[in-house]
Amino acid sequence: MTDMTYTIALMGNPNTGKSTLFNVLTGLRQHTGNWPGKTVTHAEGECRHRGTLYRIVDLPGTYSLYSNSADEEVARDFLLFQRPDVTVVVVDATALERNLNLALQVLEMTDRVIIAINLMDEAKKKGIHINTKKLAVKLGVPVVPISARNREGIDALLDTVDAMAHGRINTNPLSIRYSPEIERGIAKLLPLVKDVMGDTYPARWIALRLLDGDTSLLQALKQPPQPLIKEGNAYACCGSIKSI
Repeated sequence: MTDMTYTIALMGNPNTGKSTLFNVLTGLRQHTGNWPGKTVTHAEGECRHRGTLYRIVDLPGTYSLYSNSADEEVARDFLLFQRPDVTVVVVDATALERNLNLALQVLEMTDRVIIAINLMDEAKKKGIHINTKKLAVKLGVPVVPISARNREGIDALLDTVDAMAHGRINTNPLSIRYSPEIERGIAKLLPLVKDVMGDTYPARWIALRLLDGDTSLLQALKQPPQPLIKEGNAYACCGSIKSI
């Protein structure tokens, strides 16, 4: 048994089953409330797996991290400032190409990512086959097939989270290359960003957002949001999952 608690962020597009996965992991008793200074609701719970306690944060469902809405700002700020130990991006197996857009954006911000391909049962019904091993090689991070509502693949996902949290998995995330003009802009901004921010934040991602004129990000960097404060009693751990 370890006293160390790791923070796990759940991200994904709306209707990918992300909150269903959250409920499976954390059981019935969870803490809900609003993010500091926002009307956006957040849900948080705990899960114990192989003797380690995990704080699970269910981030708002978003299609991007481009600061176009309060939901997107909350998700972006949590990854940027709270720096979770592992980020699980939940994607819909029946709409993989569309869902991977968010996953690629997350990979630009952090390398501690696991892709959980949910609704594998629905994909099977539609005759969709996903080669998760090839996809993992392409993306450079673990890819785990699951069906949250049927509780299939949950143990494998938790084992992967456990391995990444404890440093047993090395990742090499796919780096998106943009047009020559954008890449030149990034190259010019990178030294300035690193000089001001150091290694605290993902410099390439920040440079890209600055090129896009993301004023919301600039404001957040000047005044980072306050961390979440846990309220109430301890949460239930992992519901009825047998691998506690």
